[in-house]
Amino acid sequence: MRINYDFTDLQAFLAVMETGSFHGAADRIGLSQPAVTRRIMKLEEMLETQLFQRHTRRVIPTLAGKRLKARAEAMIADAEEITLAMRDETARFAFQRNEIVTVATIPTIVSGLLAPALQMQRKEGLALRVRILDHSANEVAEAVVSGEADFGICSIPALDPGTEFHPLFDDPIVATFPEDHLLSAQDTVSWEELMQEAVILPRQGTGNRLLIDEAMAAARVSCRWSFEVGRSTTAIDLVETGCGIALLPRSSVVGRCRTHFAPLCAPEIRRPVGLLTRRGVRHSETSKALIDAVADAAHSQFVSME
Repeated sequence: MRINYDFTDLQAFLAVMETGSFHGAADRIGLSQPAVTRRIMKLEEMLETQLFQRHTRRVIPTLAGKRLKARAEAMIADAEEITLAMRDETARFAFQRNEIVTVATIPTIVSGLLAPALQMQRKEGLALRVRILDHSANEVAEAVVSGEADFGICSIPALDPGTEFHPLFDDPIVATFPEDHLLSAQDTVSWEELMQEAVILPRQGTGNRLLIDEAMAAARVSCRWSFEVGRSTTAIDLVETGCGIALLPRSSVVGRCRTHFAPLCAPEIRRPVGLLTRRGVRHSETSKALIDAVADAAHSQFVSME
């Protein structure tokens, strides 16, 4: 059975019940008298029963009309309660919902760049809600292109014509070793020295491993690894326990208390770190504020080190 009446029809019905006339009902709910009459007739046609007996001066409800009254009142009350509840819920969470910023980022940049940027925002009293998608560089690009993320922080240039890459700083790949290691007194580490150690490399297929492999191929050097890991945090754990020396982006090891690092030499390896955005997209004030904070953190944390 198809229901083809709405809440306004029920409101018109209740108004006629309360006022005893179509004219009074029209005044009460702000409709014309013919409009009220049409709505009552529609209800009667749908329910296949007469709801009112029309008299010259007064409209008298039938038994069916009296039975409908309680049910119509309950339906209207339920609808009003739902509407108020939804409005209250919307108002309650509107501020928080509008403040959500989704950032897609490579994990190696979180501690050195994104976290300081978020701390800057909190110190300025901005109650941000940030959804962080920690992805590979390729997945960061996909999240930005699809609109899943408001912007991205990654280490590969824009590969999609719909995105723009805004460089922040060059991030060197460094040799990372325990704080008591013999190499900790050196300013740089050569590949020859590296070959004497158990080497921890990023997993094949990652952006960092691609940079390392390309640099070694160009310089005609080789590196026999002992451990291959997917995340920089795993590599750092291995370094801290003395398992070997890891080749990691400098940004991922800055501030680590139990490790030291030194740049590689001949060849030196650098990756560009920057913001990835969609072309033509106008960022919200909240998103733009976080983008500016990331740029400021990049300058204070890394550009000054170059």
